[in-house]
Amino acid sequence: MAPEVPVGVFNTAGTGNKMVSGGGYSKRAYVTFLAGDGDYVKGVVGLAKGLRKVKSAYPLVVAMLPDVPDQHRQILRSQGCIVHEIQPIYPPENQIQFAMAYYVINYSKLRIWDFEEYSKMMYLDADIQVYENIDHLFETPNGYFYAVMDCFCEKTWSHSPQYKVGYCQQCPDKVMWPAEMGSPPPLYFNAGMFVFEPSRLTYQNLLHTLQNTPPTPFAEQDFLNMFFQDVYKPIPLVYNLVLAMLWRHPENVELDKVKVVHYCAAGSKPWRYTGKEVNMDREDIKTLVAKWWDVYNDESLDFKDENPASEEETFSRPSLMASMPEPRMSYIPAPSAA
Repeated sequence: MAPEVPVGVFNTAGTGNKMVSGGGYSKRAYVTFLAGDGDYVKGVVGLAKGLRKVKSAYPLVVAMLPDVPDQHRQILRSQGCIVHEIQPIYPPENQIQFAMAYYVINYSKLRIWDFEEYSKMMYLDADIQVYENIDHLFETPNGYFYAVMDCFCEKTWSHSPQYKVGYCQQCPDKVMWPAEMGSPPPLYFNAGMFVFEPSRLTYQNLLHTLQNTPPTPFAEQDFLNMFFQDVYKPIPLVYNLVLAMLWRHPENVELDKVKVVHYCAAGSKPWRYTGKEVNMDREDIKTLVAKWWDVYNDESLDFKDENPASEEETFSRPSLMASMPEPRMSYIPAPSAA
């Protein structure tokens, strides 16, 4: 049996790149994904500022598709992000119809396993915010895939056997898995946040397996769950609070202890928030949206370049954001379960 994550790993703050055997250094980074010319760039800016606020020792890499406009790339560089262009990845053309269309482009995230210049990375969706330092997750033992368990209680899971029988791994004793259906399904994680090790061999195996795996409704999330099933290690809910947990499993949530919030419920993107969608008028949701805006609007968290450009080379980040045209979406943005 694979070893459990040491308890101490979740109580220790990281302090930077660490020495590894042989006298070298372990290079680490956070990484997120961006596609198209839409407004998710605001989420990445907020994430970069959030990581600075909690004094993370590691940079934020943005794996972006070629259609991200230069204006958005400038904004992200001005916020200290490392821009890393990647090419799209698609499943076989004759299989795309089996997945939800708005998730198909997310297969491009598989490119991050090819970022071998880093020994360990932590992936965070652009609609995530980090409210406490989580650098210590880089200290988890190598060889495993770390992520938070998902929930099967939302209607987006109506296609699944778990939803149909009322079983959820967040409360497995509430509705038992029917014995006549065999063994309970393997633990299933939310792929909006995970800790992994880039590897060319893993990357090649991922691409090869993709060509032989029919897409399922949640596209790359289902695929990653299948691929890493044997090495998946659950980590506490505080590292990826999917907002639906607030009304589906409130008994499992201690909001004041949550370190990472995933704004993935329909209507919860802070930069689009109106409060009109289902569950969005809750006080806890309003508080979390306001908390995100506090970070995003805090100019003291803007990146301070130690080697500033000349006056002729500079540009105003706020004015760029203010002048952003209405997005012309190349890809349909992922909804609540992304």
